[in-house]
Amino acid sequence: MTVIAFPNPRPARLAGQKGEAMDVILHLGAHRCATTTFQHYMRQNAARLARDGTGFWGPHRTRAGLFRGILPGPSIATGRDPRRRAVGRVRLNLTRSALSGTRRLLVSEENMLGSMRENLRQAALYPSAGERLARYGQAFDGQVTDVLLNIRSQDLWWASALGYGLARGFGLPSQVALDWIARNPRGWRDVITDVACALPGARIWVLPFEIFAGRPEAQLATVTGRPAPREHSRERLNPTPDLTVLRGLLPPALAAQLPKSEGRWTPFTPDQAAALREAYTDDLMWLAAGADGLAWLVDDLNKKSAGQTPPTPDLTRGKRNDQDRRLAGAG
Repeated sequence: MTVIAFPNPRPARLAGQKGEAMDVILHLGAHRCATTTFQHYMRQNAARLARDGTGFWGPHRTRAGLFRGILPGPSIATGRDPRRRAVGRVRLNLTRSALSGTRRLLVSEENMLGSMRENLRQAALYPSAGERLARYGQAFDGQVTDVLLNIRSQDLWWASALGYGLARGFGLPSQVALDWIARNPRGWRDVITDVACALPGARIWVLPFEIFAGRPEAQLATVTGRPAPREHSRERLNPTPDLTVLRGLLPPALAAQLPKSEGRWTPFTPDQAAALREAYTDDLMWLAAGADGLAWLVDDLNKKSAGQTPPTPDLTRGKRNDQDRRLAGAG
């Protein structure tokens, strides 16, 4: 794991009745990165985690009015400022959580980063992430200490996103749209940079989907530094629909345009998929090199290094075998 220093000062943090400061952790997803599975895991273990001082706000709470008004949008004309009311509502709930003894509050809401519809319409990864998160950062009064962001290889992320859109009436993407997605220079590096600018001083933890998918307890332990329960950690929710499921959801005329094969739907041509994978590799290399001091790339917590003297497998051929044969024939 790359070690980065975060020198930006933070405002005084909320403290509970015992004077202990409360960490505020934003879990941003992203979409199609086992986020629903993580939220289900947190809900199922909420009571146990609360006894350890870990609180949880998920979509069941954030989408029930808590965040209404933070982002601009249509609203009923009441003469009141909806943004100001939303900020006050969030800060009041933060204070209540701190006074209840919560040491660390994890807020999981992937729509803070952006919406799937916006991504599909603009064929870009979270183009308004910076502006959106700046508004949420203001609502949280600069109390955000950590950010959890899941990333995924763009070819698979976009295939999953397009499958999601197809099941919800977006239709099949044209080859022009697919080529536009494959050639769009915006990648996870740009999203991470936007997050860092919007939430200065917060530690950004980047967890690759390829390592942490289906392991919500590992994600929680990473950011809290505390043991995480394993109960409900292997209950997978909201998977990407495969071709068989998609054909059953679509009208016959549209379903007939899908490939006749089974398994995952891969709408991209080999060249397009290769371009997206190359962009993801570049993003990972940037993260591994330190991400300009903006983020941590989290590696597999269970992976053990080989140590100073890596073992030599018995089946390895080369110099040692050649040397053995020379010694056997000497004299």
